[in-house]
Amino acid sequence: TFRMLVPALLVLLFCLRGHAGLSPHFLQQPDDLVALLGDEARLPCALGEYWGLVQWTKDGLALGGERDLPGWSRYWISGNAASGQHDLYIRPVELEDQASYECQATQAGLRSRPAQLHVLVPPEAPQVLGGPFVSLVAGVPVNLTCRSRGDARPTPELLWFRDGIRLDGTTFHQPLLKEGTTGSVESILSLTPSSHDDGATLVCRARSQALPSGKDTAITLSLQYPPVVTLSAEPQTVLEGEKVTFLCQATAQPPVTGYRWAKGGSPVLGARGPMLEVVADASFLTEPVSCEVSNAVGSANRSTALDVQFGPVLQARPEPTSVDIGEDASFSCAWRGNPLPRVTWTRSGDAQVLGSGPTLRLPSVGPEDAGDYVCRAEPGLSGLGGGAAEARLTVNAPPIVTALHSAPAFLRGPARLQCLVFASPAPDAVVWSWDEGFLAAGSQGRFLVETFPAPEGRGGQGPALISVLHISGTQESDFSRGFNCSARNRLGEGGTQVSLGRRDLLPTVRVVAGVAAAAMTLLMLIIGVTLCCWRHGKASASFSKQKNLVRIPGSSDGSSSRGPEEETGSGEDQGPIVHTDHSDLVLDEEGALETKDPTNGYYKVRGVSVSLSLGEGPGGGLFLPPPSPLGPPGTPTFYDFNAHLGMVPPCRLYRARAGYLTTPHPRAFTSYIKPTSIGPPDLDPRTLPFPYAAFPTPSHPRLQTHV
Repeated sequence: TFRMLVPALLVLLFCLRGHAGLSPHFLQQPDDLVALLGDEARLPCALGEYWGLVQWTKDGLALGGERDLPGWSRYWISGNAASGQHDLYIRPVELEDQASYECQATQAGLRSRPAQLHVLVPPEAPQVLGGPFVSLVAGVPVNLTCRSRGDARPTPELLWFRDGIRLDGTTFHQPLLKEGTTGSVESILSLTPSSHDDGATLVCRARSQALPSGKDTAITLSLQYPPVVTLSAEPQTVLEGEKVTFLCQATAQPPVTGYRWAKGGSPVLGARGPMLEVVADASFLTEPVSCEVSNAVGSANRSTALDVQFGPVLQARPEPTSVDIGEDASFSCAWRGNPLPRVTWTRSGDAQVLGSGPTLRLPSVGPEDAGDYVCRAEPGLSGLGGGAAEARLTVNAPPIVTALHSAPAFLRGPARLQCLVFASPAPDAVVWSWDEGFLAAGSQGRFLVETFPAPEGRGGQGPALISVLHISGTQESDFSRGFNCSARNRLGEGGTQVSLGRRDLLPTVRVVAGVAAAAMTLLMLIIGVTLCCWRHGKASASFSKQKNLVRIPGSSDGSSSRGPEEETGSGEDQGPIVHTDHSDLVLDEEGALETKDPTNGYYKVRGVSVSLSLGEGPGGGLFLPPPSPLGPPGTPTFYDFNAHLGMVPPCRLYRARAGYLTTPHPRAFTSYIKPTSIGPPDLDPRTLPFPYAAFPTPSHPRLQTHV
């Protein structure tokens, strides 16, 4: 009953005071509040001019009028009630405390504005799937998932960091649970790792209003990656023909399992390790060397090209060119080299440089420009390479016709006339014409035309043709008229006149007869010289040491030693005469010549007086040896021929007063009856063949004959 009276009294008191002019009112009302799970929450409430019952409601449910709020162990009302302070405390705050609270003055009928208590639940440390060590493959895209579990309020934000720097490229995901409630949240980081990410640390942070600093979870990346290759060459710049070493270095996880080398895309056979040695050539400049390294994850390769310096190498030859006269002509050639070679153009056989570079242009060419042009490149730094390439320029022009030499012909005999034709383009036909007709090919009456290619044309003037006009049975008119050889092509016409020379028969016969006579004379001269030399060689052997002193008539002493027979000699003898010994002659005590028949009467040979003709010197004098000092002064001069016995004397030797023998010298004659046959001379077996090396004293050999 007491309890029931208290409220009534309070109402009565309130009414009495109201009548006094003061009414209860709120001095402080609760506001919305945010509290962390587990913390303490305080909702303030203060009333003025009110000493009645004060209670708190939670979502419309009265918590009670007592200060300790029985039944709510974590709730209580605190403050000085006499001063109207009625604050609601909650500790520790739990999720179920999140509600709308009101402070009510029951007897006064007062209600505070509702205050919303928000309970914040800090997030737990997130979880990264596959952590704390995540194995990845370099170059393979991957998604890393960070998940936050629990009833965190509000829903946390998941962030990714590396080395304190936030990473982009994340996707937030919050799966829905049954009845529309939410559970865990996820954040997905998409990345394509590289070998540089091996051992890197990534952090996933769960952050919310309940925990602004957030909670972190770190993972370490363990990368498996194919080899990372570094290829180097030593030296990088090299002359052609020098050695080069390539070094292939690689890092890989898992370790390297093999190496493979290639050049220009083609495998290098036998190369397996990380090092390759080669001899550089020009191909290495355009065909790089590559090294491929493999492991269990994959493979990678690197390539490098050498700076190979080499001499010029011809890549494209200049092509022959044919242009019409007056048009422009050009040639092109390509040389490859490192450094780039200098290319010059000249004419074949001429050192004058016409241009430089890969192209030569000739404006408005004429016939004089036809010929061979040379594209030349000088050797490189190594002294190797270089060379020249030629191409011919053919200038198309009207035909050039030249008459060729034609042999003179006999009257009524065959004849042949020729002309040479240079033409580009080739002529339509080569035509021979004369007074009463013309002919291009085939035969017509006495005339026949043949045309065929010449062995080789003049450079640049196109192919050459030789056209021949055959004439059978020449006539008088053929020698007096001219024959025209002409040719035509699309650019014009050219021609020349060819004349036929005449050959007479009489001069030819005279020439043949003269040649025959000269040949016979030469033959007889050779035979005479041979017989003369052989005969004199035999006679010279009969000289003795005492008879080598010979007196020369008409010598410088003015005395004459000619005998009677010599005075009656032929008046044609004008040279000095020297008597000498002969194998067929015997000298008596008085010095007279006693003739003997060397054939013992078989041949009718008359006795002869033989003299030696010494001949004349170049100045009209005699070829004589030095005079001998033998004999008293005033006696005739004698000459010593000892020094000449070992020589083959000249063939002007013999002269006889009775009869003549034809010999190479006009002063040696004899007369004889020609035998029907003559045997070989009877020579000493020790005598060498002619020319004789010695002249032994003969013992009057005789000529052996047989009938």
